This record gives sequence, structure tokens and C-alpha cells, in this order.
Amino acid sequence: QVELVESGGGLVQPGGSLRLSCAASGSTFRVNSMGWYRQASGKERELVATIATDGSRNYADSVKGRFTISRDNVENTVYLQMNSLKPEDTAVYYCNVRGVLVVAALYLERWGQGTLVTVSS
Repeated sequence: QVELVESGGGLVQPGGSLRLSCAASGSTFRVNSMGWYRQASGKERELVATIATDGSRNYADSVKGRFTISRDNVENTVYLQMNSLKPEDTAVYYCNVRGVLVVAALYLERWGQGTLVTVSS
């Protein structure tokens, strides 16, 4: 079974920083694309950032220049470095991973449990 475990959320003041991590576990799971989404109270879930196998990145306009997504392909882990945080960044952040179970040639998409980021003074 493939599982995602997220960590790194918490309470931070405006202008502060947090680093989120998401580790994908699975004995025969080969990760392709990885990304982060967020959902604020009363709003739809939205894309924050994605990173492909070749390292190409895509960011939402609202986080460009402030957030950086990266990955460790050996450990199947994706990170989101969040700098210059604003109150409007407050949301539950979800990790998304797409890959293949190689023993079954099965394509999978999984979501993390979510980690709460609160930006407030």
C-alpha cells in the first residue's frame, strides 16, 4: 500500500518561514510527479506548486518568488519551502503524488492527510 505522511505545518507570524515535507512510502512505488495543494476555510482546493521527474517546476502566481518546491528522488520525498508568509497563505496544505506500482504496472495518485499552516500575529 502507498501512503503519504506530511509534516511541517504550524503557527508562524507574517514574514516568517516554514518548510513542509511529504514522504511517500511503498515498497515498489515509483514516483513521477509531486505537488502541493492548499485549501483555505470556505474556499476550493487550489494548486500551489508541482515538480516533475526531470525537476521542472510550476507555481501558482500567488506564491511565485516566495515558495520553493523540491524533491529527493531517493527518499521519495517532496518539500515546500515557504518564505515571506502572509495571512492569506493560511490553509490546510495537501501533498499530491503520482506514480506507478511497478510490480502491477498500476498507475496511482495519492493525497496526504493535510497539514495546517496558520499565518497570524
